[in-house]
Amino acid sequence: MITPQNNSKGILFILIGMALFSMQDALIKFIYEDSALYELYFGRTFVALILLIGYLKLSKQKINLTTHYPFLTILRVICFFFGFSFFYISLTYMSLAMANALFFSSPFFVSILATIVLKEKVGIRRWAAIFIGFIGVYIVLNPDFNNFDYMKLAPVACALCYAISMTITKITSHKDNVYTQMIHLYFGAILISILFFLFTGKGQLGSFSNPTFQFIFREWFTNPSFAWPFIVAMGCIGAFAFYFVFNAYSIASPSVVSIYEYSLIIWSILTGFILFNNIPTTRTFVGVSIIISAGIYIYFREKVKDQMIVTDTPNR
Repeated sequence: MITPQNNSKGILFILIGMALFSMQDALIKFIYEDSALYELYFGRTFVALILLIGYLKLSKQKINLTTHYPFLTILRVICFFFGFSFFYISLTYMSLAMANALFFSSPFFVSILATIVLKEKVGIRRWAAIFIGFIGVYIVLNPDFNNFDYMKLAPVACALCYAISMTITKITSHKDNVYTQMIHLYFGAILISILFFLFTGKGQLGSFSNPTFQFIFREWFTNPSFAWPFIVAMGCIGAFAFYFVFNAYSIASPSVVSIYEYSLIIWSILTGFILFNNIPTTRTFVGVSIIISAGIYIYFREKVKDQMIVTDTPNR
C-alpha cells in the first residue's frame, strides 16, 4: 500500500537521484571525444556492478539472480540500455539543459502508462500540473522548429524507453527486490556492450567524420589513461543514482514521483554553469520556476489527498 510517507520518501529519492545523474551527464559530455560510447557504457556498468556486489557481500545479503518476471526483465534491460544510449549520444551535440528538457517528455509517458498498465487514477489537476510543467520545459528549451533536426528526438526516445522501464520496475518490485533488478540491468548492459565490442570495438566502423558517429563507433581504449578515471567515477555515481530512482518508483506512485524528475533540469543548469561556463538566461530561470511550481503543487495536492483518506478512515 502506498502511504503519504512513502510518496514523500520517494520524492526525496528522486531529487537525490537526479542530482547524481546530472553529474554523470556532465562527465560524459566532458570525455566523449576520448572514449567510445559502449566502452564508456561497459566501464561504468562494470564498476557499478562491482560496487553493488561488494555492498551485498558486506551487508551479508543474498545475491539473487532469479526473476519472477523473465520477459519483463529482458524488456526492461533492453529499454534501459538503448534508451540511455540515445541520451548519451544527444550529449555530443546538445547542451545538458537542452537534452534534459527534451528528456522530460518522460512524465507524460509515465502518466499514460500508469493509467493504462497500473490502473492508477490520475486526476485532472495532476494532468494540468504536468501540462504546466511542459510549458516550463518548452520555455527552457526555446526550440526552433524552422529547421527541424531528427537527431533532437534522441532524448525523447530515451524518455519513452525510460518510462517503460520505470513502469516495469513498479510491476516487478512486487517479487523482485531492487538489488536483483539492478543486477539484471548491469549484467544485461555488460553483455550488450560486449556484443558491440565484437562488431565495432576495434574500429571496424570508425571511419565517420561526424563527432557523434565517431563517439558511437570509435575504437575502444584509444585514450584509457585520460578517459577511464572518469568512467570509473561515472560507474560510482550512476550506481547510487539508479539505487535512489529504483527505490523511489518501488515505494511510491510513479505518477507522483515522476514530476520531480524535472529537477534534473535545474541540476543540469547548475552543472553546465560550473563545468562548461554556460550561463542561464532569464528565459531559463522563468521556465525552471514554472517547472518547480508544478512539482510543488502536485506534492502538496498529494499530501492533502492522503491526509483526507487517513482522516476518513475509521479507527479500530
